[in-house]
Amino acid sequence: MARKFHDTASEALSGLLFDGMTIAAGGFGLCGIPETLIDEIRRSGVKDLTVISNNAGVDDFGLGLLLQSRQVRKMISSYVGENKEFERQYLTGALELEFNPQGTLAERLRAGGAGIAGFYTRTGVGTIVAQGKEEKIFGGERYILETGLTADLAIVKAWRGDEKGNLVYRKTARNFNPMVATSSRVTVAEVEELLPAGAIDPDHVHTPGIFVQRLIIAERNEKRIEKRIVRKEV
Repeated sequence: MARKFHDTASEALSGLLFDGMTIAAGGFGLCGIPETLIDEIRRSGVKDLTVISNNAGVDDFGLGLLLQSRQVRKMISSYVGENKEFERQYLTGALELEFNPQGTLAERLRAGGAGIAGFYTRTGVGTIVAQGKEEKIFGGERYILETGLTADLAIVKAWRGDEKGNLVYRKTARNFNPMVATSSRVTVAEVEELLPAGAIDPDHVHTPGIFVQRLIIAERNEKRIEKRIVRKEV
């Protein structure tokens, strides 16, 4: 069995990156984003990327770094409202965008990982989301066809992982990382803490190691808050 753990992000991504590829990236807002792997993708200079991710990071952090360096051609996303560079590129036609309702994006990733080519949903019926999509009636209600999403590479961030690639996410980071991890031909994970095989109770595993091909210890674990809002004292 091939060794999954690698010493550096460069080693873990070796031979996987190419121009025009599709990358699925885990995370929710700025929680559970694979900072170390994103940094290495930026350093590699790979370009014309299609990136599937719920968010697009912020201007100086997360996927926002790949937008800054003009390595992303298209985003398949749900919420991108915190990134001014994203806004600028989209409005000037430099960046393509495929918008998805958040639950639809999650299900498209899950479906892709499960080998499901498409599914029908009521979400988006009668809106711009439905334009150009097949529509059917079930139980007297209108549904639109959404396709499953797959990628050439998935990059995810976990709280803990073992040497076999079994992963445990923490709190909000569990929102998109598990679906992203199953959606791609190859999955590379970064973990905050690496444990020996067998140290994680099987009942606590969120992503089984069979879905993870390569693994590193994260070099960056910054806990940013996307938008800090505090109540004023009265």
